[in-house]
Amino acid sequence: MLYKTLMFMSFCARHIPYRLLMIAGYVFGQLYYLIVKKQRNRAIEQMKLSLKIDDDEARRLVRESFVNLAKNMLEILYMPKLNRKNLSEYITIEHFERVTEAMAEGHGLVVITGHIGTWEWMSASMAIMGVKTTAIAKPQPNMDYTRALDDLRAMVGVEIFSRGTSELLAAGRALKGGKLLGFLMDQDAGPGGAFMEFLGRVASTPMGAAVFARKFKSPVVSMFILRQKDGRHIIKVGEIMRYEDTGDTDKDLYRFTEKMTKEIDAVIREHPTQWIWFQKRWNTAPDMQRKKHHVVKEQKEE
Repeated sequence: MLYKTLMFMSFCARHIPYRLLMIAGYVFGQLYYLIVKKQRNRAIEQMKLSLKIDDDEARRLVRESFVNLAKNMLEILYMPKLNRKNLSEYITIEHFERVTEAMAEGHGLVVITGHIGTWEWMSASMAIMGVKTTAIAKPQPNMDYTRALDDLRAMVGVEIFSRGTSELLAAGRALKGGKLLGFLMDQDAGPGGAFMEFLGRVASTPMGAAVFARKFKSPVVSMFILRQKDGRHIIKVGEIMRYEDTGDTDKDLYRFTEKMTKEIDAVIREHPTQWIWFQKRWNTAPDMQRKKHHVVKEQKEE
């Protein structure tokens, strides 16, 4: 039932003028800020700790971030409306040539990003621009919601590998096939993650991007989509990065993950209202760390 409801909502969103949809997002965001006390308070406290700001400033910024989040959610429903002809009406892509240059090497492309802006539109934009786009995503608690989200992604040409399945093999094949593989690096990685500073506090950080870049010799770029004051979006593509092998795999993976994490950290600090501050980003304490060697299993040739 939820799946049909969400797909119907998407159909309706695509037939509403975009400007009105964003007005609705503003209203929903204000209501959401008032209603969800638990998430609101967590966001405020985490922002205060990370940005070293007072309570009033944190509340102002968090309220704006809730408005942006509501707009993001409506834009995801609107996403199948995007196409090659109208993309430039909504989005400007800076340094797209870095994507094409990296893809031309033939080792795929690892893209690192976070829950910043309407991140689903970023992957949609790459697919619409002709880049074979894939990503590893965490399934939502409700499978109907996950299925609806995956179908909306598929409508714009984005392929998703769900965590907890055979996603590592599928992701490896994607890179070997010369595709773009996206990683959201701003989530808690649990005891097996790399513990490093993120927004002023030590957090367990996923190392998947570094592991895959090493294994498949894939170039890496950061990519962020940012909402502008006029309502449009800018996708910023970072400079091409490469895994540096010194012979100490664990240290090299940690160092590269730290470098990528600093890029995400800097973007969030510069645009604090565009990140989801109520994420349980610091759930795993450093004393819970489980050390292991990070590798990707060999891919069997087909």
